[in-house]
Amino acid sequence: MAEVVASKLKLLHLARIFERETDDDHGLTAPQIIGKLAELGVNVERKTLYRDIDCLRAFGYNILKYNRAPVEYGLATRDFQEQELLLLADAVQSSKFLTESKSRSLVEGIGKLGSKYMDENLRKQVHVEGRIKSQNESVFYNIDAIQRAISLRRKIEFRYFKYDEHKKRVTSKHGDGSEIYKETPVQLAYMDDEYYLIVWNDKYAGFTHYRVDRMQNLEVSSEAATRNDEISSFDVAKHQQRVFGMFHGESVGVTLLVRGSVMSAIVDRFGKDVEVLPAEDGWARVYVTVMAAPTFYGWLATFGSSVQIEEPQSLRQAYAGYLSAILENYQ
Repeated sequence: MAEVVASKLKLLHLARIFERETDDDHGLTAPQIIGKLAELGVNVERKTLYRDIDCLRAFGYNILKYNRAPVEYGLATRDFQEQELLLLADAVQSSKFLTESKSRSLVEGIGKLGSKYMDENLRKQVHVEGRIKSQNESVFYNIDAIQRAISLRRKIEFRYFKYDEHKKRVTSKHGDGSEIYKETPVQLAYMDDEYYLIVWNDKYAGFTHYRVDRMQNLEVSSEAATRNDEISSFDVAKHQQRVFGMFHGESVGVTLLVRGSVMSAIVDRFGKDVEVLPAEDGWARVYVTVMAAPTFYGWLATFGSSVQIEEPQSLRQAYAGYLSAILENYQ
């Protein structure tokens, strides 16, 4: 029995040596591999080593023999190449909803998916310090609880905080005046470098959003989640096209006059299937549905006169009022 276990452990150790110690540019000679196994308490002869390598190849490991001086063996391909690992690490380090410590932990885990040489290169190119990161370490636990609640079809309970003028955390009040929010979780969404939870609010009979990193003491409630046709047919992709900064507002169909020079930004925001009709003199009419909120006006203002609200007139006037209110502060 002990010999069978030792034989299986030998293959596992050998696989790990190839995964961590070799890649397409770095190999090991047979004596080096035998030496590394010996350091792990595994004794193997050269002929047996070759059979074990063939066994790993049969299992799917792409272990190549490099005719160098001396001959080396290395794992040529793996699930993630170095460029892909760097891309994953960069996505992690740039994610604002992750704390600095959690980003470091995840980047370390990503590095272990490649060889030690890939890992070293990754650490040289990855820098977490100085980036704007979340201060709430419980984000991962919140996401786990939210997913469990959705699976169990239960509501969630939590406290929600914001920052006041003194940069202090202040617990927000729910619609009923209490500090405990109780909502039906519908969908997690990643937008504008933040994780949001889209919920169904019973009091207002509609959808609203919460930043996951601003939720505290989140628990799965014993109360059953609300079920209705709007929740069942909810489309998060369409929802994200309509909202700006995940601010809630009235859903409005809008006709925008857009200069051709900024059409790329419109397609980036609303997708390549956005409805567009040519207008005169290098302009186009774009038909979209948006949430009428200050964040939409702020997005619109970034284009200056290159994007204009044509219809409806009520939204055009609301936008003009938004701009006038800002100008008053500078007069």
